[in-house]
Amino acid sequence: MDGNGRWAEKNSLTRALGHRAGVKAVKRSVESAIKHGIKVLTVYAFSTENWKRPVEEVSFLMDLFYQTVEGQLKSLHKAGVRLSFIGDLSPLSERLKSQLLSAVELTKDNQTLDLIVAINYGGRQEIVNACQMLAKEVQAGEISVEEITEARFEDALSLKDYPPVDLLIRTSGEQRVSNFLLWQLAYAELYFTNCHWPDFGEKEFEAALKEYNRRDRRFGGR
Repeated sequence: MDGNGRWAEKNSLTRALGHRAGVKAVKRSVESAIKHGIKVLTVYAFSTENWKRPVEEVSFLMDLFYQTVEGQLKSLHKAGVRLSFIGDLSPLSERLKSQLLSAVELTKDNQTLDLIVAINYGGRQEIVNACQMLAKEVQAGEISVEEITEARFEDALSLKDYPPVDLLIRTSGEQRVSNFLLWQLAYAELYFTNCHWPDFGEKEFEAALKEYNRRDRRFGGR
């Protein structure tokens, strides 16, 4: 969800207002996903690299996460959205972690849409974590090295209970994956748009879906 800052600069607004506008784009995307029958939507809210930003901006983003969940939880629950969060949540404040866990508990039985929010997430770190977990199992004699298969490796990843990613959408003209779901994107279709994230709405969402439907997905075959 790229381009909040550039959108704010383009409109002579503060970055904070850009991030707030980005929250509205998330809401529009959730509504579009439900409308089009999409069952799983993962949004990259905060990466492991985002801690490098100015302290004031990081603090604002953490407060915005809290405010957004607090303000949108009832409507998400009513719409049948099941919330989950991936990434290392340990550096987050106890207040925020408690709220996220409460949101997961409240929506756990919903089935309309799985909304997965990546916070303090990094694809490389996720792969390292999976390797460490499997290495400990080998060390403990629970499995052999030969038993480490792609399927077992996937079971050690954050999205083990979900299907592979079909489509990656990146906004704001950047054409890279930025350490997002590196394993899961192996055969995903990539869609890049110049639209800044705060301007992303149903029209842009549908354009991405139409382009996806035009793709010939061969998964290495002919």
